[in-house]
Amino acid sequence: MKIICVGLNYQSHNKEMNRPLSNPDDDPVLFMKPDTALLSGDKHQFYIPDFSSDIHYETELVVRIDKMGKNIAERFAHRYYKEITLGIDFTARDIQAELKKKGLPWEISKAFDNSAAIGSFIPKDKYEKEIQQLDFQLDIDGVTVQAGNTSDMIHSVDKIVAYVSRFFTLKTGDLIFTGTPAGVGRVAIGNHLVGTLEGDIVLDLNIC
Repeated sequence: MKIICVGLNYQSHNKEMNRPLSNPDDDPVLFMKPDTALLSGDKHQFYIPDFSSDIHYETELVVRIDKMGKNIAERFAHRYYKEITLGIDFTARDIQAELKKKGLPWEISKAFDNSAAIGSFIPKDKYEKEIQQLDFQLDIDGVTVQAGNTSDMIHSVDKIVAYVSRFFTLKTGDLIFTGTPAGVGRVAIGNHLVGTLEGDIVLDLNIC
């Protein structure tokens, strides 16, 4: 099982991070996490690691691949996933910043154990809306900190699936995190995170 993540896929997040705006004509930005990064929704707890003092949440729509595919045409990409949920790409922002300053790879700030939390999966056909029209949000301790709509993605889900499949054979169970909108921030011990997709609670997580 692979966890494939897309960076810089919402202009609002690029702005808040003081990054250049992404060009829709450019290819999606990809990075990966190992299977040990997975924190499934039934565990309900994320423990802040002792190697970072600045762990940030990034809420994202996640799709689960349900059949093998390679070099998938974008027009057929929707046939390769049936279920969606929300996930949190946890990031050790302090480590990431230091590695970027040195011009070094920053996988350890993104791919550490339990850094890819996912909620409960829902059939994508549950909603009458297209996948590029879905509202989602994250509340921390009852306050909404992130709210986005998949229509704001720079690269659509189907474009991402097709692009990823050029380089990596997609297999059943692979997960694709599709990027985060503005509103990312730090988590602290005692926080209660609740993620909703079209009003449905799909992710419920305590920070320990």
